[in-house]
Amino acid sequence: MTGMSQLLGRKRVLRLRHRTYEVLEQALPGDTFARWVHIGLMAWIVASVAAVVLESVPSYNEAFELEFLLVEVASIAVFTAEYLLRLWASVDYPPYRHLGGLRARLRFALTGGAIVDLLAIVPFYLSLVMETDFRVFIVFRLVRFLKLARYSPGMRSLYEAVFEERRALAACLIILSGLVLASASIMHLVERTAQPDKFGTIPDAMWWAVITLATVGYGDVVPITVLGKIVASITALMGLIMIALPVGIVATAFAEVIHRRDFVVTWGMIARVPLFADLGAEEVSQILQLLRSQAAESGEIIVRKGDVGHSMYFIASGQVEIELPHGKHALLGDGQFFGEMAVLRSTRRSATIRALTRTQLLVLDASDLRLLMAARPDIATRIREVAAARAEEQRVEASHARAAEESGRVAAEGGASEGPSSEAVPPPEAKEAPGAPAALGIPDIELPPLEDAGDEPDDEPPTRQGRRAGRTLPRKRR
Repeated sequence: MTGMSQLLGRKRVLRLRHRTYEVLEQALPGDTFARWVHIGLMAWIVASVAAVVLESVPSYNEAFELEFLLVEVASIAVFTAEYLLRLWASVDYPPYRHLGGLRARLRFALTGGAIVDLLAIVPFYLSLVMETDFRVFIVFRLVRFLKLARYSPGMRSLYEAVFEERRALAACLIILSGLVLASASIMHLVERTAQPDKFGTIPDAMWWAVITLATVGYGDVVPITVLGKIVASITALMGLIMIALPVGIVATAFAEVIHRRDFVVTWGMIARVPLFADLGAEEVSQILQLLRSQAAESGEIIVRKGDVGHSMYFIASGQVEIELPHGKHALLGDGQFFGEMAVLRSTRRSATIRALTRTQLLVLDASDLRLLMAARPDIATRIREVAAARAEEQRVEASHARAAEESGRVAAEGGASEGPSSEAVPPPEAKEAPGAPAALGIPDIELPPLEDAGDEPDDEPPTRQGRRAGRTLPRKRR
C-alpha cells in the first residue's frame, strides 16, 4: 500500500511539473491561467525597472525609500520563485527530455533566457554577503528589462532575422573595420604634421575615423588641411553607405520573417505534434526552419475542395472541421494533421476544411515534406499509415454510397413493374485499416497507390537517389 501511495504521489508531482512547464514556458492559446501568469510577470518586470530608474532621483528616493525597498524585495521573491520553477520544470522542455534531470537542468541554466533570469536576482543576494548597499548593482538590476523578450514575439522575430543574416552582418563589420583602418591611416599621413597631438599616431586617428564613419561627428577632432578635409568628406560619405547597408539587411530579413509567419513557431508547438515527439534537439531545430505558421479565425476556410495541394498542415492549437461527402463531417484537434494525401499524390483537394475555433497551424510545403520523409523513414511510415487509413475510409464511404444508390434504384424499378420485390443489396462491411485512428483524416479521390516520398523518378540514376535519401534536412529557402 505504501508503494502504491508513493507511485501516485510521484505521478502527481510529474503532472504538476509538466503543468508548471506549460504555464511558464509553453503558454498555449486558450490557457487563461498561463496568460494571466505571464501578464503578472510582465507587470512585475515593468514595475521593478521603473522603481530602479526612479530611485536614482534623490528627491524621489528620499520621499519613497520604503516603497522602493518593498518593490525590490517583492520583485526578488517573484523572480526567484520564477527562476527556480523554470529550472525545476526544464526537464519537460522538448530538447532536454532525453537527458537526465541534472543534465537537463544544467543545459537549461546555460541558455540565454536562464542567464538573464539569474542576473536579474543575483545583485540582491550579493548585497547580503558583501558590505555594500545592493543599489550599487543598479546596472545588473536593469537587466530585468531583458526578461520581457521572452514574452515578445516581435523580439523573437527580430532575433531570428539577425541570426539568419549573421554572415551578411559579419561581412559588413569586416568591411567597416577595413574602412576605419584605411581612413585612419590616410588621415594620419595627411594631418600628422599639422596636428601631431590628434593625428600623430594611427590609433589616435582611428577615434576620428570611427566617429566619422558612424555619422556622429563630435567635432572634438577635425582636419584643418585641404587634403585632410577632402579625405574627411569621402570618409563621411562612406559612413552613410556603411550605416545603410546593415540596416537594410536587418530590415529586409525582419519584414520577411513577419510576413512569413502569422505567429512565432516555438519548441512547444512542435512538441505538441505526436509525429515529432521523438525527435532530438537538432532535428527539431531543422524542422523549425522548414515550417511556417498560419493563423485561421473561427469559420475561416483553410483549404477548399478542388484546390491544388501544395502543403500539409499540422494543428498546433484549435479545432478544424472537414466537410466530407454525403453531408458528413469530421473533426480534427491539437496535434493532428491533414492535407498529406493531395500533396503525396499531387492531386487536388477533395474536401473543404474550415476552422471551428481560432486555430494555429504549422504548414509544411510539398518539397519540404518529401525531404523530411526521405530523411526520417519513421515519420514517412507514420504519414503513409494515416494516409492509407484515410484512403480506406474513403473507399468504404464510397462503397456504402454506391450500395445505397443501387438499392434505391432496384427498389424503384421493382415498384414500377409491380414485379416481385427485390431485396436491397446490403452494403459491404467496413474493413478498418490497421492502426487507423478515429476521425483522423480527410477523404480523397480514388488514386493509384502511394509512392515513396523519398524516391526520384524512375529514369534518375540510383546514385542520386541514394544521396538524396541520406542527406539531412535543409534550412528553409527564401
